[in-house]
Parts: sequence; structure tokens; C-alpha cells
Amino acid sequence: MIVSLYVVLTLAALGRSTFQILTKFDQAPLAYVLSALAALVYAIATVSLARGKNPAARTIALWSLSFELLGVVVVGTASMIAPEVFPDQTVWSQFGAGYLFIPVALPIVGLWWLRRGVHS
Repeated sequence: MIVSLYVVLTLAALGRSTFQILTKFDQAPLAYVLSALAALVYAIATVSLARGKNPAARTIALWSLSFELLGVVVVGTASMIAPEVFPDQTVWSQFGAGYLFIPVALPIVGLWWLRRGVHS
């Protein structure tokens, strides 16, 4: 289930960031680059979680989920405190409000899943 959600989130973030970078990059370059970064992190998390029985993949999953959670918290907080810095939303803006807060919840669930030692 977690891997499936990451696949959907990866595709959504990749699609959105690609469109924004190609069509209106000059309007909010920071926001669009952050969305592309989020898509990359989601892709790494997806692959590493899918290969969960592999110790190296579990380590990569741990790092990517931790980075993702840190990104959501930092960008989410910054977008609330200084919204003028983000003239358009990123995947992580306002803690993922544009994505039903899945970007803030999913890394927490993923880290919990890894900690429990559950394998795919």
C-alpha cells in the first residue's frame, strides 16, 4: 500500500513540476525546482521501499523518507511564515495541503513501517 501511494505521488509531483518548469518557470523557479526535487525523492523512496528486503534499499529508504519529512517540514513552515517566497505552491507547501497532506503523512507512515521491520 505504501509503495502504491508513493508511485501515485511520484507521478503527480513529476507531472506537475515538469509542466510548471516547461511552461512558467520564470514565475516561481524556487517552487518548481522544489517540486521537481520532491518528485525525485519520491521516486527514490518508491524504488527503495519496493526493494525493502534488501538491507541497502532499506537504508536508502530510511534516508529518503527522512529527507522527505525534513523537506515537508522546512518548506511547509517557510511557506506559512513567508508566503511571498513561494508565489506558487510546491508539493511540500503548507505541509502538502495541495495533495491532501499526504506529503507530510506518508514519510511518517513509511518510517514507522521501516522501524517495525515490515518487509515487502
